[in-house]
Formats: sequence, C-alpha cells, structure tokens
Amino acid sequence: MDRLVKTIQFLSWPVMTGLLLAVVILQYQQLEQINSRLEQTPPVIVADTPPSFAEVIAAAAPSVVAINATSFNIESVERESEDRLNFILGESASLGSGVIVSEQGFILTNLHVVDTLLDMFDTQVTLADGRSTPATVVAWDQENDLAVLHINMDNLTPIEVGDESKLEVGNVAFAIGYPRNIGQSVSQGIISAISVNSDNGVAMIQTDAAINPGNSGGALINREGKLVGINSSIFSESGNFEGIGFATPASVAINAMEEMVKDAIAANSGYLGVLTGEALDEQSSQLFFGVDNIRGMLVESVDSGGAAERAGIQPGDVITRVGDSEVIDGQNIMMEIRNKKPGDTINIQVYRNGQLFNFPTTLGFGQAIIIEPQDL
Repeated sequence: MDRLVKTIQFLSWPVMTGLLLAVVILQYQQLEQINSRLEQTPPVIVADTPPSFAEVIAAAAPSVVAINATSFNIESVERESEDRLNFILGESASLGSGVIVSEQGFILTNLHVVDTLLDMFDTQVTLADGRSTPATVVAWDQENDLAVLHINMDNLTPIEVGDESKLEVGNVAFAIGYPRNIGQSVSQGIISAISVNSDNGVAMIQTDAAINPGNSGGALINREGKLVGINSSIFSESGNFEGIGFATPASVAINAMEEMVKDAIAANSGYLGVLTGEALDEQSSQLFFGVDNIRGMLVESVDSGGAAERAGIQPGDVITRVGDSEVIDGQNIMMEIRNKKPGDTINIQVYRNGQLFNFPTTLGFGQAIIIEPQDL
C-alpha cells in the first residue's frame, strides 16, 4: 500500500507539470489570436478640428488697413470775366479700407476710396497695429473700381489669397474693414449669390455680411481666413446696410493689381525720398563741418517712412556718392536715381561725423523735385 501511494505521488508531479504547461500554451495561443485581430482592425481616424472663427479672423486682420484720403473736388465756380471762370476747390475727408497683398508694401483698395479731381491724391494708411504712414497711389483701374497703393514700411503681413471659384452659396464669410471711423471691425454672413461671367469665372460675389461706409476696399475672407473678395459696394435705397453687399473676386483684383504694378514700375523712376540743399563747396563745407574738403549734397530732411529713412539716411548727412557716381549737384543725384525703378536697390554713400557710410537703399514710388537756390 505504501508502495502504491509513493508511486502515485511520484507520477502526480509530471502530470501536474504537464497540465500547467498545457494551460500556459493555450493562453499564449489565445493572446496571439487577440493580437492578430487587433492588427486587422482599422485605426480610428480623428478628424482635424477646424480653427475657431476667432483664430481665422486673427490671422487675416493684420492685413487689413484703414485708409484716410483727402478728396479734392469743385466746390463752386466763379465768373471772373466773360471769357474766364475760376473753379474753387473744396476738400473733404474720405474713409475706407485696404488689404495688404505684398511684403513690398502694395495695398489693394477701391478706386472710389481714393479717387479725386485731377488725380490729386493725398492718402494716409493706418495698420491694425497702430502704425501710420503716407501712401502713394501708384495705379488704378476704373472698370473694376480698384486702386493700388504703395507704402514704405517693414514687417507687413500680406493676406493669404484663396480661390473664390470654390465658393458656394451658403458658405460662411467675414467682412473686415474700418466702417464709420470706429476702428477695425468684423461682420459675419454667408455667400448670398455668385454671378459668373462669360468665361465661367466669378464676376461678382454677393454677401449678407454687413458692409457699411468705410468698409469699401476691405477684405472678404472665407472660413479658412483667406481673401476671396475686395468689398466694394452695397445695394440700398436708404443708404444704410440692407443685407446686400458686393465684393470684387480676389482673382480679378489680384490679376488687375499685378498688371497695374507692372505698368507702374515701368512708367516710374525710383524715388529716394530726401530733400537736399545746394551742393557743398569749399566755403560751405568749412562752414558746416569745419573742413573744406567735403563734397556732396547736404540732406535737409527725409520722407517719413521713405526709402532713405528706411535705409538709415538721416538729416545732416551729406550724400557723396549714388551708385557708381560721385555727387556733384542735385541733377546728378536725380539722373542716377531716374535710371533705376521702384523696388531696385542702389548704394548710397554718405558722410557723417567724419566718416563715410554705405547704405543699400531700396527705392520707392514718388516724384523727385529739385529746389534750386534763388539769386537775390
């Protein structure tokens, strides 16, 4: 009996070990099957959350500027004699908006924002960050009611341009501008209608986003914050907003701007933006600087935000060389600059505090005027 018990005890250990091994193998196979099923299960794709309206507007808002223009128009007519009339000009303020479309300082707006009698433009641009600078109206397109302004300023934020051909009626839209001189403002609406021209391109965009006086020339952006139109007008019998606003499609405005800028550059010479006195001679050099050998043109003032100021040229400097030419007189400076175009960079050498400095200067738009000394 004892031998039987011992035999059973001896045999029980292998049996138990075998059973445990079988359980482990079975569990391992089950885990392998579970892992195989998990690998075959397609991953769950989480859709990207679109940016909020606030994020979209914050991205586009720095590209929209306020435009203050002085309009000159005929206020009255006086008859001086039977064959002579005098036209009395009156001034009025015009407020509108514009969109920065280039780091080089080009701004798109409506022509009617800056349009005035005899093209006597006097325009000031204020950015969303509060910076303000004079602007030059470089070109305009009456057919599309568009104008291109240029400002000499760094750290600009051009707007991202979208594709208005992908717009559909009912899409969300935002109008950004400066209505009624209350600062930058945003209105929300939808694309109400889209008119198509004969080439199957978008001819005009209609929106119910509020467009009030001062919004003209501002940006109409889509849900992604991209420019799809330049706000241009409203349809209203009362003169107030009635839910029917119109915008020039972005592609029309950008294509027109590119052509206008190309023509403007071809038709204009570069502009330095300095006012100089007469050329220094031995006597004036001694008078101003205590030495008699300084030659060039003394800088009396520089345009605010102009090419010279941005390059680092200051009042009191003496321009001694422009490009490869030594400065002899004002005509000498002008001819060297006139051989360049807006956007070209030229080296300006100046004398300052007993030293010569070289300033690479990117020329802008403007009209150079020489004021010759008058003989008394």
